[in-house]
Amino acid sequence: MRNGELIIYQTEDGLTEINLTAIDGTVWLTQDEIADLFDKGRSTVTEHIKNIFSESELDKSSVCRNFRRTAKDGKDYDVLHYNLDMILAVGFRVRSPRGTQFRRWANTVLNEYLVKGFAMDDERLKQTENWDYFDEWLARIQDIRASEKRFYQKVKDLYATAVDYDKTSEQAQLFFKKVQNKMLWAVTGKTAAELIADRSNSKKANMGLTSFKGRIVRKSDIGTAKNYLHKEEIEELNRIVIMYLDYAEDQAKKRKTINMYEWSDKLDAFLEFNERDLLTHAGKLKMELAKRLASERYFEFDIKRKKAEAIAADEEDIKDLEIFQKKLSNRAS
Repeated sequence: MRNGELIIYQTEDGLTEINLTAIDGTVWLTQDEIADLFDKGRSTVTEHIKNIFSESELDKSSVCRNFRRTAKDGKDYDVLHYNLDMILAVGFRVRSPRGTQFRRWANTVLNEYLVKGFAMDDERLKQTENWDYFDEWLARIQDIRASEKRFYQKVKDLYATAVDYDKTSEQAQLFFKKVQNKMLWAVTGKTAAELIADRSNSKKANMGLTSFKGRIVRKSDIGTAKNYLHKEEIEELNRIVIMYLDYAEDQAKKRKTINMYEWSDKLDAFLEFNERDLLTHAGKLKMELAKRLASERYFEFDIKRKKAEAIAADEEDIKDLEIFQKKLSNRAS
Protein backbone atom coordinates (compact mmCIF):
# COMPACT_ATOMS: atom_id res chain seq x y z
CA MET A 1 0.00 0.00 0.00
CA ARG A 2 1.27 3.49 -0.92
CA ASN A 3 0.80 6.52 1.31
CA GLY A 4 -1.93 8.72 -0.11
CA GLU A 5 -3.79 5.91 -1.88
CA LEU A 6 -7.50 6.62 -2.13
CA ILE A 7 -9.82 3.75 -1.13
CA ILE A 8 -13.50 3.98 -1.99
CA TYR A 9 -16.11 2.45 0.32
CA GLN A 10 -19.72 2.28 -0.81
CA THR A 11 -22.53 1.48 1.61
CA GLU A 12 -24.57 -1.61 0.83
CA ASP A 13 -27.65 0.48 0.00
CA GLY A 14 -25.57 2.34 -2.59
CA LEU A 15 -26.65 5.72 -1.22
CA THR A 16 -23.30 6.84 0.20
CA GLU A 17 -19.75 6.63 -1.08
CA ILE A 18 -16.85 7.48 1.22
CA ASN A 19 -13.29 8.16 0.05
CA LEU A 20 -10.74 7.05 2.65
CA THR A 21 -7.13 8.23 2.45
CA ALA A 22 -4.55 5.57 3.33
CA ILE A 23 -1.49 6.95 5.14
CA ASP A 24 0.98 5.13 7.40
CA GLY A 25 -0.83 1.79 7.28
CA THR A 26 -4.27 3.06 8.21
CA VAL A 27 -7.11 5.16 6.78
CA TRP A 28 -8.29 8.61 7.86
CA LEU A 29 -11.63 10.45 7.90
CA THR A 30 -12.89 13.77 9.28
CA GLN A 31 -15.75 13.97 11.79
CA ASP A 32 -18.14 14.98 9.02
CA GLU A 33 -17.07 11.99 6.92
CA ILE A 34 -17.51 9.62 9.86
CA ALA A 35 -21.01 11.07 10.35
CA ASP A 36 -21.81 10.44 6.67
CA LEU A 37 -20.36 6.94 6.86
CA PHE A 38 -22.62 5.89 9.75
CA ASP A 39 -25.58 8.09 8.72
CA LYS A 40 -25.54 9.97 12.02
CA GLY A 41 -25.48 13.64 12.95
CA ARG A 42 -22.13 15.34 13.53
CA SER A 43 -23.05 16.12 17.15
CA THR A 44 -23.62 12.39 17.78
CA VAL A 45 -20.18 11.52 16.40
CA THR A 46 -18.59 14.35 18.39
CA GLU A 47 -20.16 13.03 21.59
CA HIS A 48 -18.95 9.48 20.92
CA ILE A 49 -15.39 10.69 20.22
CA LYS A 50 -15.44 12.75 23.41
CA ASN A 51 -16.53 9.72 25.44
CA ILE A 52 -13.94 7.44 23.80
CA PHE A 53 -11.19 9.82 24.92
CA SER A 54 -12.61 10.46 28.40
CA GLU A 55 -12.89 6.70 29.00
CA SER A 56 -9.29 6.25 27.76
CA GLU A 57 -10.42 3.73 25.17
CA LEU A 58 -8.05 5.37 22.67
CA ASP A 59 -5.15 7.77 22.98
CA LYS A 60 -5.73 11.10 21.22
CA SER A 61 -2.12 11.48 20.10
CA SER A 62 -2.17 8.18 18.21
CA VAL A 63 -5.54 8.42 16.44
CA CYS A 64 -5.73 12.11 15.44
CA ARG A 65 -3.79 14.00 12.80
CA ASN A 66 -4.19 17.20 10.80
CA PHE A 67 -4.10 17.03 7.00
CA ARG A 68 -4.41 19.84 4.46
CA ARG A 69 -7.75 20.16 2.69
CA THR A 70 -8.86 22.59 -0.01
CA ALA A 71 -12.14 24.25 1.00
CA LYS A 72 -14.87 25.59 -1.31
CA ASP A 73 -13.25 29.03 -1.17
CA GLY A 74 -10.16 27.54 -2.83
CA LYS A 75 -7.96 28.01 0.26
CA ASP A 76 -6.07 25.27 2.08
CA TYR A 77 -6.83 24.54 5.73
CA ASP A 78 -5.60 22.08 8.36
CA VAL A 79 -8.46 19.67 9.08
CA LEU A 80 -8.50 17.16 11.95
CA HIS A 81 -8.76 13.52 10.81
CA TYR A 82 -9.26 10.28 12.76
CA ASN A 83 -7.72 6.92 11.88
CA LEU A 84 -9.33 3.50 11.48
CA ASP A 85 -9.16 2.69 15.21
CA MET A 86 -11.37 5.69 15.99
CA ILE A 87 -13.68 5.05 13.02
CA LEU A 88 -14.29 1.48 14.23
CA ALA A 89 -14.70 2.60 17.85
CA VAL A 90 -17.38 5.10 16.82
CA GLY A 91 -18.96 2.40 14.63
CA PHE A 92 -19.38 0.11 17.65
CA ARG A 93 -21.11 2.86 19.62
CA VAL A 94 -23.56 4.11 17.00
CA ARG A 95 -25.23 0.66 16.90
CA SER A 96 -26.54 0.92 13.35
CA PRO A 97 -26.60 -1.35 10.27
CA ARG A 98 -24.12 1.05 8.66
CA GLY A 99 -21.67 0.46 11.51
CA THR A 100 -21.96 -3.32 11.23
CA GLN A 101 -21.52 -3.22 7.45
CA PHE A 102 -18.41 -1.05 7.66
CA ARG A 103 -16.80 -3.20 10.37
CA ARG A 104 -17.36 -6.28 8.22
CA TRP A 105 -15.83 -4.56 5.18
CA ALA A 106 -12.92 -3.18 7.23
CA ASN A 107 -12.06 -6.61 8.66
CA THR A 108 -11.99 -8.26 5.24
CA VAL A 109 -11.54 -6.07 2.17
CA LEU A 110 -9.85 -3.07 3.83
CA ASN A 111 -7.55 -5.19 5.98
CA GLU A 112 -6.33 -7.11 2.94
CA TYR A 113 -5.77 -3.87 1.09
CA LEU A 114 -3.77 -2.26 3.92
CA VAL A 115 -1.62 -5.36 4.45
CA LYS A 116 -1.05 -6.50 0.87
CA GLY A 117 -1.44 -3.23 -0.97
CA PHE A 118 -3.85 -4.50 -3.61
CA ALA A 119 -5.17 -1.53 -5.61
CA MET A 120 -8.73 -2.88 -5.61
CA ASP A 121 -10.46 0.44 -6.15
CA ASP A 122 -8.30 1.99 -8.88
CA GLU A 123 -10.80 1.42 -11.68
CA ARG A 124 -13.75 2.61 -9.64
CA LEU A 125 -11.77 5.69 -8.69
CA LYS A 126 -11.13 6.50 -12.36
CA GLN A 127 -14.76 5.95 -13.31
CA THR A 128 -16.51 7.68 -10.41
CA GLU A 129 -18.55 10.54 -11.86
CA ASN A 130 -19.18 12.48 -8.66
CA TRP A 131 -15.62 12.48 -7.31
CA ASP A 132 -14.04 15.89 -7.88
CA TYR A 133 -10.68 15.47 -6.09
CA PHE A 134 -8.76 15.19 -9.36
CA ASP A 135 -10.58 18.12 -10.95
CA GLU A 136 -9.64 20.27 -7.95
CA TRP A 137 -6.06 19.00 -8.06
CA LEU A 138 -5.76 19.74 -11.77
CA ALA A 139 -7.15 23.24 -11.23
CA ARG A 140 -4.59 23.89 -8.47
CA ILE A 141 -1.72 22.74 -10.69
CA GLN A 142 -2.92 25.02 -13.48
CA ASP A 143 -3.16 27.92 -11.01
CA ILE A 144 0.42 27.27 -9.87
CA ARG A 145 1.59 27.29 -13.49
CA ALA A 146 -0.15 30.60 -14.20
CA SER A 147 1.14 32.32 -11.06
CA GLU A 148 3.97 34.84 -11.07
CA LYS A 149 5.75 33.10 -8.21
CA ARG A 150 9.41 32.15 -8.47
CA PHE A 151 10.33 28.57 -9.39
CA TYR A 152 11.00 27.36 -5.82
CA GLN A 153 7.64 28.58 -4.59
CA LYS A 154 5.91 26.92 -7.54
CA VAL A 155 7.53 23.59 -6.64
CA LYS A 156 6.59 24.07 -2.99
CA ASP A 157 2.99 24.79 -3.98
CA LEU A 158 3.02 21.67 -6.14
CA TYR A 159 4.20 19.47 -3.26
CA ALA A 160 1.51 21.01 -1.07
CA THR A 161 -1.05 19.25 -3.29
CA ALA A 162 0.25 15.87 -2.05
CA VAL A 163 -2.44 14.01 -0.13
CA ASP A 164 -0.21 13.62 2.95
CA TYR A 165 1.33 17.12 2.98
CA ASP A 166 1.46 18.87 6.36
CA LYS A 167 3.33 22.18 6.20
CA THR A 168 3.74 22.31 9.99
CA SER A 169 5.69 19.06 10.18
CA GLU A 170 9.48 19.01 10.40
CA GLN A 171 9.38 16.13 7.93
CA ALA A 172 7.82 18.37 5.27
CA GLN A 173 10.44 21.09 5.80
CA LEU A 174 13.35 18.64 5.50
CA PHE A 175 11.70 17.04 2.50
CA PHE A 176 11.46 20.32 0.62
CA LYS A 177 15.11 21.15 1.36
CA LYS A 178 16.08 17.84 -0.27
CA VAL A 179 13.98 18.70 -3.30
CA GLN A 180 15.66 22.13 -3.55
CA ASN A 181 19.07 20.46 -3.42
CA LYS A 182 18.11 18.01 -6.18
CA MET A 183 17.03 20.82 -8.47
CA LEU A 184 20.10 22.95 -7.71
CA TRP A 185 22.36 19.97 -8.34
CA ALA A 186 20.69 19.29 -11.67
CA VAL A 187 21.57 22.81 -12.82
CA THR A 188 24.83 23.68 -11.03
CA GLY A 189 26.31 20.37 -9.87
CA LYS A 190 26.27 21.75 -6.32
CA THR A 191 23.99 21.53 -3.29
CA ALA A 192 22.64 24.72 -1.69
CA ALA A 193 25.40 24.66 0.95
CA GLU A 194 28.14 24.06 -1.62
CA LEU A 195 26.81 26.86 -3.81
CA ILE A 196 26.91 29.36 -0.93
CA ALA A 197 30.40 28.27 0.13
CA ASP A 198 31.81 28.30 -3.43
CA ARG A 199 30.31 31.55 -4.70
CA SER A 200 30.25 33.88 -1.70
CA ASN A 201 33.35 36.06 -2.08
CA SER A 202 34.21 39.20 -0.13
CA LYS A 203 36.32 40.50 -3.04
CA LYS A 204 33.58 40.31 -5.68
CA ALA A 205 30.94 42.90 -6.47
CA ASN A 206 27.88 42.32 -4.27
CA MET A 207 29.86 39.49 -2.64
CA GLY A 208 29.09 37.25 -5.61
CA LEU A 209 25.32 37.53 -5.24
CA THR A 210 23.30 38.04 -8.41
CA SER A 211 20.03 38.91 -6.66
CA PHE A 212 19.08 40.41 -3.29
CA LYS A 213 16.06 42.10 -1.73
CA GLY A 214 17.02 45.74 -1.33
CA ARG A 215 19.33 48.27 -2.93
CA ILE A 216 22.43 46.68 -1.45
CA VAL A 217 23.43 43.21 -0.22
CA ARG A 218 22.47 42.60 3.41
CA LYS A 219 23.48 39.79 5.73
CA SER A 220 19.99 38.31 5.42
CA ASP A 221 20.63 37.74 1.67
CA ILE A 222 23.86 35.73 1.87
CA GLY A 223 22.44 32.46 3.25
CA THR A 224 20.06 31.83 0.33
CA ALA A 225 21.56 29.65 -2.40
CA LYS A 226 19.35 30.89 -5.25
CA ASN A 227 20.73 34.41 -4.73
CA TYR A 228 24.03 33.18 -6.22
CA LEU A 229 22.55 31.69 -9.40
CA HIS A 230 23.57 33.13 -12.76
CA LYS A 231 20.99 34.22 -15.31
CA GLU A 232 21.45 31.07 -17.44
CA GLU A 233 21.01 28.83 -14.38
CA ILE A 234 17.81 30.61 -13.35
CA GLU A 235 16.44 30.17 -16.87
CA GLU A 236 17.32 26.46 -16.80
CA LEU A 237 15.65 25.99 -13.42
CA ASN A 238 12.54 27.70 -14.75
CA ARG A 239 12.49 25.32 -17.72
CA ILE A 240 12.78 22.30 -15.41
CA VAL A 241 9.92 23.54 -13.23
CA ILE A 242 7.69 24.18 -16.27
CA MET A 243 8.34 20.64 -17.57
CA TYR A 244 7.74 19.23 -14.08
CA LEU A 245 4.41 21.04 -13.87
CA ASP A 246 3.52 19.56 -17.27
CA TYR A 247 4.21 16.14 -15.78
CA ALA A 248 2.14 16.89 -12.67
CA GLU A 249 -0.78 18.04 -14.80
CA ASP A 250 -0.57 14.81 -16.79
CA GLN A 251 -0.73 12.79 -13.55
CA ALA A 252 -3.84 14.68 -12.46
CA LYS A 253 -5.52 14.08 -15.81
CA LYS A 254 -4.77 10.36 -15.42
CA ARG A 255 -6.49 10.57 -12.00
CA LYS A 256 -3.49 9.31 -10.04
CA THR A 257 -2.98 10.38 -6.43
CA ILE A 258 0.57 11.22 -5.37
CA ASN A 259 2.07 11.61 -1.91
CA MET A 260 5.20 13.55 -0.96
CA TYR A 261 7.72 10.76 -1.29
CA GLU A 262 6.27 9.63 -4.59
CA TRP A 263 6.75 13.19 -5.83
CA SER A 264 10.41 12.91 -4.81
CA ASP A 265 10.85 9.59 -6.63
CA LYS A 266 9.12 11.00 -9.69
CA LEU A 267 11.42 14.04 -9.61
CA ASP A 268 14.44 11.69 -9.74
CA ALA A 269 12.94 9.80 -12.67
CA PHE A 270 12.00 13.07 -14.38
CA LEU A 271 15.53 14.51 -14.02
CA GLU A 272 17.14 11.31 -15.27
CA PHE A 273 14.81 11.15 -18.27
CA ASN A 274 15.75 14.73 -19.15
CA GLU A 275 19.45 13.84 -18.85
CA ARG A 276 20.13 16.02 -15.80
CA ASP A 277 22.67 15.18 -13.13
CA LEU A 278 21.01 13.38 -10.22
CA LEU A 279 21.93 14.08 -6.59
CA THR A 280 22.42 10.74 -4.84
CA HIS A 281 24.05 11.91 -1.59
CA ALA A 282 23.64 14.54 1.11
CA GLY A 283 26.44 16.76 -0.23
CA LYS A 284 29.96 17.39 0.97
CA LEU A 285 29.17 20.42 3.11
CA LYS A 286 26.64 21.15 5.85
CA MET A 287 24.51 24.27 5.52
CA GLU A 288 25.54 25.46 8.99
CA LEU A 289 29.20 25.59 7.92
CA ALA A 290 28.37 27.22 4.57
CA LYS A 291 26.43 29.99 6.30
CA ARG A 292 29.23 30.53 8.79
CA LEU A 293 31.75 30.89 5.94
CA ALA A 294 29.44 33.30 4.13
CA SER A 295 28.96 35.30 7.33
CA GLU A 296 32.72 35.66 7.82
CA ARG A 297 33.10 36.78 4.20
CA TYR A 298 30.24 39.23 4.59
CA PHE A 299 32.01 40.79 7.59
CA GLU A 300 35.07 41.45 5.38
CA PHE A 301 32.90 42.59 2.49
CA ASP A 302 30.91 45.00 4.68
CA ILE A 303 34.06 46.60 6.13
CA LYS A 304 35.42 47.21 2.60
CA ARG A 305 32.05 48.51 1.43
CA LYS A 306 31.76 50.97 4.32
CA LYS A 307 35.30 52.22 3.68
CA ALA A 308 34.50 52.66 -0.01
CA GLU A 309 31.25 54.44 0.87
CA ALA A 310 33.11 56.74 3.29
CA ILE A 311 35.71 57.59 0.62
CA ALA A 312 32.95 58.20 -1.93
CA ALA A 313 31.11 60.41 0.57
CA ASP A 314 34.30 62.41 1.25
CA GLU A 315 34.87 62.86 -2.48
CA GLU A 316 31.25 63.99 -2.87
CA ASP A 317 31.68 66.46 -0.01
CA ILE A 318 34.82 67.85 -1.63
CA LYS A 319 33.00 68.25 -4.96
CA ASP A 320 30.11 70.02 -3.23
CA LEU A 321 32.55 72.30 -1.41
CA GLU A 322 34.37 73.14 -4.66
CA ILE A 323 31.06 73.97 -6.35
CA PHE A 324 30.05 76.15 -3.39
CA GLN A 325 33.39 78.00 -3.42
CA LYS A 326 33.09 78.54 -7.17
CA LYS A 327 29.64 80.07 -6.70
CA LEU A 328 31.02 82.40 -4.01
CA SER A 329 33.87 83.43 -6.29
CA ASN A 330 31.45 84.18 -9.13
CA ARG A 331 29.33 86.35 -6.82
CA ALA A 332 32.39 88.22 -5.57
CA SER A 333 33.51 89.00 -9.09
